[in-house]
Amino acid sequence: MVDSASGDRGHPPEQWGSSLGFVLAAAGSAVGLGNLWGFAYRASQGGGAAFVLLYVLIVALVCLPVLVAEMVLGRSTGHSPLVAPITAGGRRWAPLGWLYIAASVGILSYYAVLMGWTGRSLLHAISAPLPADMASAEAFFAGISSGGDAVLGHLLSLALTGVVVAAGVKAGIERLSRWGMPLLFVLLLALLVWASFLPGAHRGYSEFLLRWDASKLTDLTTIRNAFTQAFFSIGAGIGCILAYASYLDRRSGIPGEAAAVVGMDTAVGLMAGCVTFPIVASFALGDVVSGSTVGTLFIALPTGLASLGGAGRLVAAAFFLLAYVAAITSSVSLLEVPVSSAMDRLGWSRRRAVWLMVLVIAVIGLPSALDVAVLERMDAIFGGVCLIAGGLLMALLMGWRAPDRFRQDLQESGTSPRLLRYLQLGLRWVSVPVISLGLVVSIVDLLRSWSPAS
Repeated sequence: MVDSASGDRGHPPEQWGSSLGFVLAAAGSAVGLGNLWGFAYRASQGGGAAFVLLYVLIVALVCLPVLVAEMVLGRSTGHSPLVAPITAGGRRWAPLGWLYIAASVGILSYYAVLMGWTGRSLLHAISAPLPADMASAEAFFAGISSGGDAVLGHLLSLALTGVVVAAGVKAGIERLSRWGMPLLFVLLLALLVWASFLPGAHRGYSEFLLRWDASKLTDLTTIRNAFTQAFFSIGAGIGCILAYASYLDRRSGIPGEAAAVVGMDTAVGLMAGCVTFPIVASFALGDVVSGSTVGTLFIALPTGLASLGGAGRLVAAAFFLLAYVAAITSSVSLLEVPVSSAMDRLGWSRRRAVWLMVLVIAVIGLPSALDVAVLERMDAIFGGVCLIAGGLLMALLMGWRAPDRFRQDLQESGTSPRLLRYLQLGLRWVSVPVISLGLVVSIVDLLRSWSPAS
């Protein structure tokens, strides 16, 4: 195989309308329910400020170089996540492409279920009073998270995702991102300002988000949570950004665009925490948040806001609208991975690839729609271990197997030599060993949490 940035580039029929369109779409891919749901839950599991510090360090020092590498691989080859690793590294790297397919399909199969819950909660906040107490909230959640309601929400969310992706890169994904991302930030900023005036706002920040405990820096669960949140949130290791980057032109400044994506994603996670924790503290919902991955979004928030009457319903509607916008911008990027791969490898039309993949993912997601325990295990495997493994293999491919491709592509787009050296050193000597450690910790902690004793 040719180890260069030219001479083997595919020719995708579509391109982004502008650099801003790509950045917004990539940020939309990164910004999802993981920021609104996962960040608050994982920060509240005893991590506090230690979790936040580990998360920021992992994002800046580990994920950013991997994200740049993923963008370079996509742009330099012009191929889908299934084919690009082979183009850059040879046939031995084919398993990485299949790992991307497995991770994206596995995540979307349960992510669509979460989208269904979110959409149902939005409709309920608009049309009916919020649950008056915890028992009512739990009963409502039990109703939307199982049986026909959950399956219908799962299928409708996948269908909506399919409609966007079938419309194409510019007319579908970019158009959604251009209105969706500004709307998301406006809603989030408005909710942040509102939450800052709640009576428990200061306590929410100090007890949950900013509480410092140095021992948590070496706690396996906190480390695993920080790794999982960073990789799931940024989206490195799934192939979504690789698929999007294959539609980039040569002039795009990838490091700057990657930094913008990481910055926007991290800002959303921190802002979401500044919305969630004042509500949690004001209405004494801490046990619900730290005890369940879904407790924050679907049980604690509606219960707390119910006491505010009409104003609480308005806030709940705004929050679930925000969550659904974040979810749909991420789900379209997850679907683009298998769709672009089918188009690239099999020569299928976009529409054919979209609806066949939607059908397959709908079937795979049925167990998660019918059983929350299955959903949580799918999240642990595909949204945790597989995702981190994908990031590690990407760092190895572009840092060690195809460094000339990495260097040449960035040089040709005007990256400074100094920044290029930093990125290469970071990819080789920081990302690889740190992700390796994080993967081992994640596997060990996951096995421990699944053991009969625990």
